[in-house]
Amino acid sequence: MPAQMIIRIDPELKNKLYRLAKTEGKSSSQMVRELIQDYIKERDINAYIDDLWKRIGAKLTSRGIKPKDIENAVKKARKNKK
Repeated sequence: MPAQMIIRIDPELKNKLYRLAKTEGKSSSQMVRELIQDYIKERDINAYIDDLWKRIGAKLTSRGIKPKDIENAVKKARKNKK
């Protein structure tokens, strides 16, 4: 079950939020939830890194590259480095 959060904002800001939410066909609660989700998403480095790994994995998979291919490439690179 979702938890409640009480915040205090300026009445003018609250009215603007209600008006914008109404024009977008959303509730003010929905708008605030989306804003908070976006804020966290932009600043959560772990989520960014997880998403980056997913995108890298998808790109490698789409090119037919398998985990064993990556292991072999790492071994080859390490060997050439010495």
